[in-house]
Amino acid sequence: MRKQSHQRARRAALVVALASSVLLAACHQHPAAAPAPRPVVASVVHADGNALSASLPGEVEARYSTPLSFRIAGKIIERRVRLGDTVKIGQIVARLDPADAQKNAASAQAQLDAVQHGLVYAKQQLDRDQAQARENLISAAQLEQTTNTYASAAAQRDQAVQQLALAKNQLQYTDLAADHAGVITAEQAQTGQNVSAGQAVYNLAWSGDIDVVVDVPESSLAALGVGQTARVTMAALPGRTFTARVRELSPAADPQSRTYRANLTLLNAGPDVRLGMTADVALTPGNSATAAATSFTLPATALFHDGPEPAVWVVRPGDDVLELRRVQVARYGERTVALSAGLKDGERVVLQGVHTVTNGEKVHAIAPLHPEDFAS
Repeated sequence: MRKQSHQRARRAALVVALASSVLLAACHQHPAAAPAPRPVVASVVHADGNALSASLPGEVEARYSTPLSFRIAGKIIERRVRLGDTVKIGQIVARLDPADAQKNAASAQAQLDAVQHGLVYAKQQLDRDQAQARENLISAAQLEQTTNTYASAAAQRDQAVQQLALAKNQLQYTDLAADHAGVITAEQAQTGQNVSAGQAVYNLAWSGDIDVVVDVPESSLAALGVGQTARVTMAALPGRTFTARVRELSPAADPQSRTYRANLTLLNAGPDVRLGMTADVALTPGNSATAAATSFTLPATALFHDGPEPAVWVVRPGDDVLELRRVQVARYGERTVALSAGLKDGERVVLQGVHTVTNGEKVHAIAPLHPEDFAS
């Protein structure tokens, strides 16, 4: 019993000692140290001195492109050209079955022959009645009736002449002729098909002027105007540069894409420029205020977003806190972006890891080890 009492006393003393040490440690505990600022790769940006320009994708198209269609309904019995063929003005490209048109023309001719015979008889009767009237052998009322009959026959003759001309035109319309020289860019009807009047059979791109068609966003609209020139390059023709002039600019935005359609005429297009080629159009500013502005060229890795708008992380001077800044992108390069608004000369911008930082975070800016890796 004495031994057990002694063990219990020792355990109680040990518990008291442990509790005292815990209380003592709690009294001397210090608050946790603040985390060190996160290191980020950032660099001071400067205006590159280049005038702002917008680079937009485009497509080569003929200035004029029209559908070829028959003026009358009928059944196609022959197509003489195919997709990609070059046609001359007046060339027959397709034909309809002419049987009905031929019958209409023959009927109109027969009708004209009949009324012409009637007109000859009416003229002879009028001449006889006029001679008898001079001798007072017939009444004035009879002469008036004969004159009226002749006038009616003459009107019927004129009507028949016009009907025959119309029937001949209808017969000619069974041949579809190209009204301009150009290239067939689409086939929209087949041999043996019944087509209605005005239904497209081919699409013809006219020879002559060639356009580059681009859709211009609102941000680049100020740098564009009718008569302005632009530099055009094509992926299919590397190493070559073309000059184009803005011929037409849509006054209203497309309701779906909210872009403005612009047509630029190529001034020095050659035979190797083919319809449908993709083009890159570099627009130079059209006003002095825009031309005086310069862009900031940054690596593409620096670009982030603020909702739907492009943005970059700016290291605020003084406290090294991150600020998400909306910017305006003038053009995209292979590895770079050119910003036209949102930055000031001398600000520090995060170049890497833009998806790993947060707004208001304190950072430690580190210069890139190889700045040439971020050059344009």
